Amino acid sequence: MRRDRSKRFLAAFATAALSVVTGCGFSDTGGGGRGQTLNWYVFNEPGGANEEAIKKCNEESNGRYNIAYRRLPTDANQQRELIVRRLAAEDSTVDLVGMDVIWTAEFAEAGWIEPWEGDRALAATEGKLEGPRKTVEYQDKVWAIPFTTNTQLLFYRKDRVEEPPEDFTWDQMIEQAAADGKAIEVQAAQYEGFTVWINSLIAGAGGQVVDEEGDVNVGPSATKAGEIVSELANSAAAPPGMANNKEDQARIGFESERSNYQLNYTFIYPSAAENVGEDFQKKIGWARYPRTVADMPSRPPLGGINIGVGAFSEHKDLAFEAAQCLAQPANQAVASELGGLPPTTESAYGLAKVEKALPFADLLRESIEEGTPRPVSPAYSDISLAIQKTYHPPENVEPDKVRDKLEDRLKKAAEGKIF
Repeated sequence: MRRDRSKRFLAAFATAALSVVTGCGFSDTGGGGRGQTLNWYVFNEPGGANEEAIKKCNEESNGRYNIAYRRLPTDANQQRELIVRRLAAEDSTVDLVGMDVIWTAEFAEAGWIEPWEGDRALAATEGKLEGPRKTVEYQDKVWAIPFTTNTQLLFYRKDRVEEPPEDFTWDQMIEQAAADGKAIEVQAAQYEGFTVWINSLIAGAGGQVVDEEGDVNVGPSATKAGEIVSELANSAAAPPGMANNKEDQARIGFESERSNYQLNYTFIYPSAAENVGEDFQKKIGWARYPRTVADMPSRPPLGGINIGVGAFSEHKDLAFEAAQCLAQPANQAVASELGGLPPTTESAYGLAKVEKALPFADLLRESIEEGTPRPVSPAYSDISLAIQKTYHPPENVEPDKVRDKLEDRLKKAAEGKIF
């Protein structure tokens, strides 16, 4: 039972930001009942939040539409593969798409989703936190409505270490953890979660993997990211199997008490109570993501799910209406309550359900507002792979060489060349 609950928490939180491996294929919840069926292809959220949103919107449609839940896998790579096949084939049954935040540019450039224009664009972006709002924008147009979001916090053992100061850096944390003989839990396997870490380190040093014009712009920040990755991997603070660790390995390591610090999504908080007990959970403190450099604020990771309208849908007007209904603050609050997923709308953070589900809601809102999206580019998949190849395995990173390698691979990725 505890193992199953832990998996449920992991899927609910981490899927919205990056890959979590589960099964293949997708399952359907049919669109029987009144009104025009609208198919919503989205990851299988295990807490039941998507079902509740669908039920509410179907009731509010007054018989004009009936949303059918077409469940995609929880693994982000598998989600993308399955939905891309349908969109590339101009499948008219794809009315609504639950999109990972990193898909926006690719899907827009390919002509697979409809732009939100005029009043619809305003409805999609008004009142949204800046971080999630940026994830639906590409080439001065809006391509989706933000639904749920996510970010990482620095979780720490408050019975062992003092509360980290506001300007707490990775260097300070590594030095302290190594001196204490305790690990720092991170995601450093060669997968999307590793890209998330590197991207935040680069942004935290003032760099940008790819700028708004699509140009490579990492600068010295790439070197600093390499220094931090190498320093941790070759220190006493490196967790066992660091080069293969993902979100759940970090959670398990923290719960086993081998670490004083953990960088992870908020699923680890309810998981701690379920797997270890409430006494252990009470020992967990939380702080903002560590700084890359002391004189610049950190740029926490930013993930989430946006809702787009399929370009080949035969019911686009209804689909736009349904998307707005699904993403309303009340449904975002349910997603927090049942799935632990933070809202994208600022006003939702004042709702009782959100405050109860997320005791660190204020810190989450701040982190999301100031978080850094991953590169917005149609070539994102290759860009992510270029980052992973450059910094992995972490123990072999040579900081003085990493900038040139990264810039070369990123330029080739942007041009569609092999690297």
